[in-house]
Amino acid sequence: MSKIAAHIVVLASISLISMGIAFGAEAGGHVVKRNAAGGISGGSARGIKGANGKAATMKGFATDGKGNVTGGSAAAVSTPSGTKAARMGRFTRSSDGTINHRSGMAVTGRRGSAASSGSATKDSSGNVSGERSTSATSSSGSSYQGDTTYNKSTGVSHSGTCKDAAGNVVSCPK
Repeated sequence: MSKIAAHIVVLASISLISMGIAFGAEAGGHVVKRNAAGGISGGSARGIKGANGKAATMKGFATDGKGNVTGGSAAAVSTPSGTKAARMGRFTRSSDGTINHRSGMAVTGRRGSAASSGSATKDSSGNVSGERSTSATSSSGSSYQGDTTYNKSTGVSHSGTCKDAAGNVVSCPK
């Protein structure tokens, strides 16, 4: 699991546990208010705990009154069978039109684990680029590691490697 994916799992799991303990069966709320930067800030959170597991979501944003905005969201779930999944993302949009986005997810359970993280950017001239890295490992030990990139001038590029349980490189199934 990548370092970013590990951080996502930890942060979302802490949030999930906190909400599940503090809120009991189901709770949530939201707030929107003016901020010191001359803009508006807002956010919401919701947690639920029941016979089928726990789940929590959070999202928020802030503007500065000058055309800049930042925001993000996170979610986590946990099932009675031990499967855990989390995702997190954040974005910024500058007054010049520049947009940056980063996100990631991770899941682990009886059948294995997977993680993915990536980013995308659009500059003020409209040029777009992005990248994503994904890894997965089955409970038997076979694995996949792949990277995908995109930019306006070269297009999409992808590389991926599959390995069997012994660590030998094998062809990836289509």
